[in-house]
Amino acid sequence: MVTEELPAADRRLVAVLVTPAIADAAPAGVDPGEFLTAVAEDSYEVAAGLDFVTPVLVTSVPGMEEIVWPGTPVLPVDPELSGGALVTAAFATLSEALPDGGQAVLLSGDAPDLPPLLIGKLFRELGRARIAVCPADGGGAVAVAAHLPYPEWAGAGLDDADPVKALRASAPGRRMVAAGPGWHRLRVPGDIGRLDPGLEGWDNTRDLLATGRYG
Repeated sequence: MVTEELPAADRRLVAVLVTPAIADAAPAGVDPGEFLTAVAEDSYEVAAGLDFVTPVLVTSVPGMEEIVWPGTPVLPVDPELSGGALVTAAFATLSEALPDGGQAVLLSGDAPDLPPLLIGKLFRELGRARIAVCPADGGGAVAVAAHLPYPEWAGAGLDDADPVKALRASAPGRRMVAAGPGWHRLRVPGDIGRLDPGLEGWDNTRDLLATGRYG
């Protein structure tokens, strides 16, 4: 939930990044567009349910305003961008639109069942590092956290094979990049089996997979 408990200079942002690639994980019989919307909404709900953060949506998919709570900033990003250029552009958009943000987490929009605690751990890691990464099972990252503005030396993307290694290689000092606990993303239909039915949340994705319909 959005709060005003922290001074503006210490404001924490959690931005969910929504791209068309989320639809690639739709299983057979499920509409890819509805799958993208359901997964993105559940990933957004992870961010929106946190205390003491401002949730944001950064998207290259039109029409995503419908999945967010009133008052949530919805920021466009160039759909032609990918990899590290996309991550850099997303953080730059955050800094420009919300200049009072002190720290930000960029969360991939294909992690609908992410435990909120893992986002909290990333912010905690920023107490000793410039950037913190939640690695993704099978390579890549579920989320990247950073002090704003995003450092110029950081160029890794969420789908890089080993973003932690890449960021540490480019950082002025190895200790400037921390790694938190990992999680999974939905990148191909087979990843659906990674979803944990015992976890609370991800209701839209759960209902869509059960009924074949969103909403």
